[in-house]
Amino acid sequence: MARTIVGLDIGTCWIRAVIAEVNANDEIEIIGISKRPSQGVRNGIIVNIDATKNVIKETIEAAEISAGTTVVEVYTSIGGSQVTSLPSTGVVGADPKGGNREVEIKMEAKNRALDCAQAVSIPLNEILLHILPQEYLVDGREYANPIGIKGVRLEVKTLLLKVSTSAYANINECIMRAEYQLRRITLKTLAAAYATLREDERDLGSILIDLGGGSTDVIVLNKDAPVFTTSIPAGGNRVTNDISEVMGVPFSVAEELKIKYGTCWLNEGEENEEVIIPGVGGLPPELTNKAALSEIITARVEEILVSAKKEVVRRSGLTELRGTIVLTGGGALMPGIETLAQEVWKTTAVRIGCCADFGGTDDSYRNADFATAVGLVLANKNDDSSAAVSRKVSKKQKKDSMSSWFKNLLKKIN
Repeated sequence: MARTIVGLDIGTCWIRAVIAEVNANDEIEIIGISKRPSQGVRNGIIVNIDATKNVIKETIEAAEISAGTTVVEVYTSIGGSQVTSLPSTGVVGADPKGGNREVEIKMEAKNRALDCAQAVSIPLNEILLHILPQEYLVDGREYANPIGIKGVRLEVKTLLLKVSTSAYANINECIMRAEYQLRRITLKTLAAAYATLREDERDLGSILIDLGGGSTDVIVLNKDAPVFTTSIPAGGNRVTNDISEVMGVPFSVAEELKIKYGTCWLNEGEENEEVIIPGVGGLPPELTNKAALSEIITARVEEILVSAKKEVVRRSGLTELRGTIVLTGGGALMPGIETLAQEVWKTTAVRIGCCADFGGTDDSYRNADFATAVGLVLANKNDDSSAAVSRKVSKKQKKDSMSSWFKNLLKKIN
């Protein structure tokens, strides 16, 4: 029987849903997508549960209509300032009986090492979201997977991701009030990386920059493992605010100008192209040129990219980039963003993070702004303990469905 997976991206500006079917061969087909303007979310944080709930419900129901099915559970994401990271190491003896002898390392020892790594003090206002293994060492030697290796001592270096308890609870409350069941929350950039990074990019080292409306989130990966994550408290809305202030127009008009005429890298001959500024309060429309608008946009986007680069250098000691920079999120749709990022990072290894083709009649999910929603689907396709199969259900059945975590991708945190 085909299973249905739902990825829900709750953003500052937009809420997006992707519904996919997974067949018996683990092949994915995206059968429904939807996006609606977000409400009740400020800088990635839910500030009005009822308003956000209403848009979540509307978005998923629209995706259900396009998919021709009704869903039970959803997978969603979180990012921005609500998530913090902490490196942690777990060290255990390989012998399950507690001895100091050389034995073949089994899954039991691997799990004990991960449990040891997560045994850290967590503030009462935070919970552990993910424990992400970075590398394993057996008697001091590094291994990608220690299972089957003989040794005495097993060590695992991990990245612990913590999330605000209230933020987690608010997401759960919104989805529950929308009459769906929350199955798992995943780090936003981790999901986006799953959808857009190639295997060689994850292995050689990559930086994924998710350009959202309220924040710009960054994840650095090397040897197919996350090195660290960070968030810059500025995004597309900051750009719109700048346009609004400089040009003296309401936020909604500034957003329209940004979408219709905006670019952060002018091509030859574009400087004097006319930009019509709608009249406000009965005043007639005004004319400006594309160069004036681009100057406002470029200044802020460049500042955001420079801030991201400084944070990466500070946290990783990186002085020379060998991997790829991948841009996702709604901000990655801005014309010229790829060229500007190349200038800021001093590399040509920059690309827009588009998703692969998974069929369906509407392929707009392949755009960079759907990376997180598609990534949530991909990351959870092997969650075969899920009850989220394709079926028609009542509202009561939706509420009664049980919640659990990924089976394979990430270790469950109790």
